[in-house]
Amino acid sequence: MDLSKILAITGKPGLYKHIAQSKTGIVVESVLDNKRSSAFASDQISTLNDISIFTTDEDIKLEDVLKKIFDKEDGKVTISDKSGTSELKKYFEEVLPEYDKDRVYISDIKKVIKWYNILAENNILEFDEDKSSEEVEKDTDDKSEVNSVSNEEKDNE
Repeated sequence: MDLSKILAITGKPGLYKHIAQSKTGIVVESVLDNKRSSAFASDQISTLNDISIFTTDEDIKLEDVLKKIFDKEDGKVTISDKSGTSELKKYFEEVLPEYDKDRVYISDIKKVIKWYNILAENNILEFDEDKSSEEVEKDTDDKSEVNSVSNEEKDNE
């Protein structure tokens, strides 16, 4: 799943797809109703690909959290983001038991669940069953190490 084209824009509800670049900003399309609008440089825009969730160890990419919810729900919509605080916390702990309870607020949990439901309802969630983003990063790191070893061997010749 490529979350780099899915955007969250502060002050605007829902999620947006990046469509094109314009002179003053970008053209976006709402995932909910497919209406196009502009987002400007003054807007706070985040790609879902750049968002991580705090855990007690290392931060975990939003894509991996969405994958865990997807697996738990078999690709279907999950609980409502309007559920009670204790219910949302309990659900999120089932999905991601190692999340940092001091730094992940209920508003963050609501956003993740709301975003998951929007993506699930619009059939945007697609996961490569062979590799998670962590495995892809590890493979990239491994290849970098192999390349640096190969370059060192060439230098020694």
